[in-house]
Amino acid sequence: MNVLIADDHSIVREGLKQILKSLDEICRIDEAVTGDEAWTKIKVGNYDLVVLDVAMPGINGLDVLRNIRDHDLKIHVLMLSVYPQEQYAIRAFHLGASGYLSKDTASEELALAIRKIASGGRYVTASLAEKIAFNGYGEDAGKPHDKLSEREFQVMLMLAKGKSVTEIAKQIFISDKTVSTYRIRILEKMGMKNNAELTIYAIRNNMIE
Repeated sequence: MNVLIADDHSIVREGLKQILKSLDEICRIDEAVTGDEAWTKIKVGNYDLVVLDVAMPGINGLDVLRNIRDHDLKIHVLMLSVYPQEQYAIRAFHLGASGYLSKDTASEELALAIRKIASGGRYVTASLAEKIAFNGYGEDAGKPHDKLSEREFQVMLMLAKGKSVTEIAKQIFISDKTVSTYRIRILEKMGMKNNAELTIYAIRNNMIE
């Protein structure tokens, strides 16, 4: 199995490599530091599995995952993040992820997740499965950002990080006018007045640093 580790922290990549090297199924391990580098390598690298961080320089992990889905690439993706599972996991699964783990996950569970995904399965932690079952995540979790579409959620995070309408338009290849329309919809759906409120909301909900 050929694997790409996409994470901007060298210590995380080294830790993941040590875990992966302990698995008999692994043949080749490559690395990427930014979202753009990850996507470039994915297009030509013939990988079976990508271990993908949510937050990276350039395009983020969800954008990379969306590209993999839109290009119909047959690659298993395990999302790895410092953010709480419920904030991103459901959206990641909607975009085609095979699993989602927090970075503080024990190495034994990470190895288990990789083996299950490599065999064609999907991996959900027990705690996330419980939240999905009892709190309705993926249907209507009751938080303002749950009302957003995938594209609106993507734009919301960019706005919350302080990106301008023009910067967002260039990054996701749509017009400035379309981004402005998304911004209006986002503010309406979330009951907010401006980008500053989006930033405060995103920080309080552990969506951005």
